[in-house]
Amino acid sequence: MEHFWTLLDSINGVIWADWVLYVVLGVGVLFTIWSGFSQFRALTHGSAVIRGKYDDKNDPGAINHFQALSAALSATVGLGNIAGVAVAVALGGPGAVFWMWVVGLLGMAIKTTEVTLSMLYRDTSDPDNPHGGPMFVAKKAFKERGLGLLGTTVGGVFVVTLLISTITGGNMFQSWSVGVITEQYFQIPSIVTGIVLAVLVGMVIIGGIKRIGAVAGRIVPLMCGLYVLAALVVVIMNFTAIPGLLKLIVVEAFTPSSAEGAFLGGTAGYALLWGMKRALFSSEAGQGSSPIAHSAAKTDEPVREGIVAGLEPFIDTIIVCTLTAMVILSTGAWNRGPEAILVAPFNVVAVEGQSDTWTIETAVLGQANWLPRKEAEARRIAGEWRTGDKVFVVVHADVNKNTGLNLHRVEGAVTVGEGPEETQVVWKTFKTNPGTVPTPASEGTSVYVDYPGPNLTGHAFDRAIPGLGKWLVTLAAWLFAISTMISWSYYGEKGIVYLFGSGEAITLAYKVIYCLAIVVAAAGFIKTDAELDSLTALGTGVMLWANIPIMLIFGSLTMKAYHAYVARLKSGEIDRTAHKPASIADVIEGRDVE
Repeated sequence: MEHFWTLLDSINGVIWADWVLYVVLGVGVLFTIWSGFSQFRALTHGSAVIRGKYDDKNDPGAINHFQALSAALSATVGLGNIAGVAVAVALGGPGAVFWMWVVGLLGMAIKTTEVTLSMLYRDTSDPDNPHGGPMFVAKKAFKERGLGLLGTTVGGVFVVTLLISTITGGNMFQSWSVGVITEQYFQIPSIVTGIVLAVLVGMVIIGGIKRIGAVAGRIVPLMCGLYVLAALVVVIMNFTAIPGLLKLIVVEAFTPSSAEGAFLGGTAGYALLWGMKRALFSSEAGQGSSPIAHSAAKTDEPVREGIVAGLEPFIDTIIVCTLTAMVILSTGAWNRGPEAILVAPFNVVAVEGQSDTWTIETAVLGQANWLPRKEAEARRIAGEWRTGDKVFVVVHADVNKNTGLNLHRVEGAVTVGEGPEETQVVWKTFKTNPGTVPTPASEGTSVYVDYPGPNLTGHAFDRAIPGLGKWLVTLAAWLFAISTMISWSYYGEKGIVYLFGSGEAITLAYKVIYCLAIVVAAAGFIKTDAELDSLTALGTGVMLWANIPIMLIFGSLTMKAYHAYVARLKSGEIDRTAHKPASIADVIEGRDVE
């Protein structure tokens, strides 16, 4: 497996080159200016649309605007908000949050553009089951220009990237994240979690987009409201720290972050990288995935649905991701102190017979790799050591590919013995470049608990109110993951339909494979934050490479339609077709109203 992850890192090094990030930012700026700051329209007109003010039961489509937004949000507001933000802050530092904000705001214009474009070219030949997305844009738009073969090919390439992202970020990332946090708090093996998730997801996706929209319409408001409320409580508890944190976020977006406690530090460039990667993964802006869900909306106004879609990055990144980041930062979870202090510095020793391979030795008074009792504050938050707990120490070695500095974590697994002095750690081995001799960082006595992905967010909540992370974040992780996986299964299904047609056999086979991937991810395929990032970065990156050229080539069509719609809106023509907003219950349930 080591060769697989090395290959993945090499691929990601190409698709996430620095210039790619600047292109994405440039596309966001382009469509922000070209649309006359469509972000404003999303926050005003978009809010009225999802209330059902413009719904018409005679329009083509399967679900209303609110349910389409919920289905898309259920894919974006997911474990990316819990686990992804934690990864960004843990590896990129506070400065990563600033770049998440930038992507969130620019992403509103990108999302409006890509959804409007897909709505212009969606297939409504079956009004109750419309198809849409960048693959249909490429196929139809190029064909209009006499380039049908090129359009079909470009659409096919996009679908391949869609399926990669469906399995990696839309499926395996979610399953792994739920598995690790459930195992940490409740000692339930991840494989069991994976099986349960696969069954629950399978029960929903068999029902198609109408059932997905109905389930998402219920889960998304519940999970967002619950999570946001709890996060606000924690932020208010630490409100005195917020002004200083806001300053730190801005400063460290442009300057290196110093190592402190469990945080390894990082360069400003890595803050930008982690912030953008995680925000793009979480909001899906520019990926071309959300247009697939929005294409099922019941409307005859393509731009209207595009404006609604602009709300997604605002809700996902500016609100939910920011609250997660503030919880992690304000509670000190990101740069926490050691959970245990060794009585003597650990040693970095060479592994016999293996060149440039090292491990950790913490032998004290004849006790091999002995681990002392947790510090009092660590016990208050998370209790005593448990067998299977993951810990790490910090060493100086080669340049860290995740931070740009030379500090590295060396991980180990805890085994609890019968007596207080019989708790030990089995330390992993690690490699360095030839000639590099690693040494302990700082005083060499600090041992930290490893909180990968969502576990760091859970730990942050626990630092504020012990037990809150255990129950709230675990529940949110389950709801977020289920809603995300059912929506992404639909995205992948539309890709399968594009490639192979809508036969029941191929669709069922796809759904079975999708559910099996949930189990595989939870069974130990992914083991670390870095591996998690590599997998999701691949899916996000290849979709950006496939979708952004489509947006740029046909973006003028979107902007022409957008400005025509806004002109009608300003003249009052649009409001003449409006009616009294439906009741919230009718909107959520998707009931047709007069």
